[in-house]
Formats: sequence, structure tokens, C-alpha cells
Amino acid sequence: MSERKILVIDTSVLLYDMESIHSFPGNDIIIPLVVLDELDRFKDKPGLLGESARYVNRFLDLLRERGRLDESITINGSDQTIRVELRASKNSAMDDLDWSRGDNRIVATALYLQQKNPKKITKVITKDINLRVKCDALGIKAEDYFKDHLDIDEKSEYFGWKEEIMLDDKIDDFYESGNITTGDMSFHPNQFVIAKGSNKSFIGIHQQGKLYPLIRHVKEAINLEPRNKEQKFAIEALCHEKIPLVTLTGLAGSGKTFLALMCAIEGLQKDMYERIVITRSIQPVGRDLGYLPGDVSEKMSPWLMPIADNIRHAFKDTTYFDIMIEKGKIEVAPLAYIRGRTLNDSFVIVDEAQNATIHELKTIITRIGDNSKVVLLGDTDQIDTPYINKISNGLSIVVEKFKTSKFHAHVRLEKGQRSDLASEASKIL
Repeated sequence: MSERKILVIDTSVLLYDMESIHSFPGNDIIIPLVVLDELDRFKDKPGLLGESARYVNRFLDLLRERGRLDESITINGSDQTIRVELRASKNSAMDDLDWSRGDNRIVATALYLQQKNPKKITKVITKDINLRVKCDALGIKAEDYFKDHLDIDEKSEYFGWKEEIMLDDKIDDFYESGNITTGDMSFHPNQFVIAKGSNKSFIGIHQQGKLYPLIRHVKEAINLEPRNKEQKFAIEALCHEKIPLVTLTGLAGSGKTFLALMCAIEGLQKDMYERIVITRSIQPVGRDLGYLPGDVSEKMSPWLMPIADNIRHAFKDTTYFDIMIEKGKIEVAPLAYIRGRTLNDSFVIVDEAQNATIHELKTIITRIGDNSKVVLLGDTDQIDTPYINKISNGLSIVVEKFKTSKFHAHVRLEKGQRSDLASEASKIL
């Protein structure tokens, strides 16, 4: 049995995952009073931030019916206690720190608890890297909130496709019959395959125990030619009617956004979908939506320039894009405003999904209704959000957890297509 610990929970953890308040069984949870002040400032925010703040506040209010919050209250069904702590201590090392800052008061609360309980481990749980460093400098144990971290390394990263050595006879059977059974070969649902023999080969997709050839090509409404095998895989997944969730990862300029847009427009013009919904998280860049002038569409404009650039590349101007937005065929919306909606008959593109948490992506995936597809795009090596990384961002988690689902297909695009210079810069800089 592990030793019972005193865990001081930072605001960043409670806002990141509202369920975190229930996630430390067998330990004593301390919420510094300043955290309640910080939660109060977020309670009216749209999206998950506001919802998380309200959830934690309501849960603590319910606990009041069972006892005083300045004393330990045990959560039902769990050997976990919760207490709000008002007291704090400072030492000489903190003399130059700004006492009005919430982080410093959280550190002082942890320091007080550590001094009061020298025989127990006191630890700060926070998503804030700087707060963890500050705690370490002051001799206070601190760690990240690990609930959503993936237990994988780069070598085990799922690419969505793989090469398979195969007998020439097997490859002949594939071309003659139009498919072959996988037998003792192991593949995930909708995984793409590059089969190679001594002097023969094919590319295909694994579905229901068989390998099938790729059949979907975007040439009717949109003249889109794949530039490599990964782009062929991506087009197959994006145009497949029975794959409602597609994830595309890869370096900048590999064609993720362009392919998704072109396949979405193809589906729109063939009446497969009624609209295209484009969304992304706007928090990572450090500016709140409310700080920008205009309506929601105008506020989103700075974050939609990459979309407009791709439309301009395909159609030589953005007139089509502007007309479709005016008609309501293309809709742009911040990720925070998707909650509560049901997206039927829609092709939903989530751009820069690596900057979203798994809780944000869960929100949008669970909004997807009948005859809709959601496509998550991003480069997991370029994360702008301060509280997540390559193994804890929402996109990486979706790829890993959905790789065994028949509703999902994934493709990692490895080659840059923007320009030779851009590809070279991605490698050497």
C-alpha cells in the first residue's frame, strides 16, 4: 500500500480536468484559498475552462453539507479527503517574490504544510512548469498531473501505415481477387499497408481481416493529385464514407490542411455533406478571443489565415471561400463555442489540434452527429500550449487510443510539400 501524501492542487490542474478533484484516492487533497479566487475568475468563461471552474465550485459547495471545508472531508466511495487551506508560510528565499501572485501563495501554502507535517510527503500537483521549478528551488516536491500522459516513446508512435514483406504469390492473389485475407499478419482497423515482394508490391487498407486496394480519388469536383503514398492514404481516409474520425499528423507543409480542405469541398460539392465546419483552439497563442474587435468570425480571422492560404493556393483567390461562408456552407467557430451543439451532415476540420487538450477534443468528437466526419490536424512536434507536450496533448492521445477502433484512420505525413527550402529547414533547424 502506497504512503498517504498531502497533495496541494494548483488551479491549472482543476481547469485542465474537472475530474481531477476525484483523481487522488488514498491521499489528502489540499486546495489553497487563492485557488478558489482564481477559479472564480474563470467561472464565466465559455467552453471547458468555465465549465471546469463551475464544476469544482459546485462540488465543493456540495461538500459543505457534510462538514466544514477547513477540516478534512472524505469523498464518498474513496479514501480521499479534501480540505481548503488558508494558512501559509514564507522563508527567506521567498522574500523577493511577489506575494500578490497566486503561484507564490500556493508555494507558501505547501511550505506551511511541509513544515507542519514533517513525517508526511507534501507535494504540489500543477500543470505549470515554472511553478514546479519554483517549488524545486524551495525544497518542495512537485510534479505534473499525469492522468492523461501516454506511456509511449517516439519509437512506438503509431503512423497509421506500415510496410509488410509478402510473398509474390500473395501479391498476385491480391491483384487477381481484389483483396486478400491477412491471415497471421497483424494490422489495426483502417491501417494502410505497403506490401513488398521480391519484385512486386501494392498499397492497400486493412478492414475486417482483409487487405483492399485504395479506390477513392478526388478528381471529380476538385482536381487533387497526391504527391506521395502518405497523401494517397490520407485522401482514402478523408473520402471514406465509413470512417467518421480521421487524424493527420506531420511536419509543417506536409499537406494536412490542404488535403482536408480539398476533400471537404469535394464532399460538399457532391452533396455528401451540408456544410464544412472549421475550428481550432485559440488559447495557445496567449490572447483571449474577447480582446479582439468584431464579431466571432472577425475575431477568428487571424487564426484562419492558414485556411485562406490553402484556398488561395487551390483556387488562385479566396472568392469561393468568402461566398461559401456567406451562404453558411463553410462555418468558422472557436473550439470553445462548439460545446452543446450537434453537428449533423458536416465535415468538421479541427486545425492545430495538437494545441488542444484531450478534454477539448472529447468535447468536439462527442458533438459529431449523423453523416458527419471529424478530421483532427496537427504537428505534435510543434505545441504552443504551455501545459501539454508531445505525450499529453489531445491529438496524440486520440491517435493512440483510437488506433484499434474501426471508426478511425490515422496517417502521419512525413514529407514536406510546401517547398524544398521549407522541408530542408524543418530538418536542419
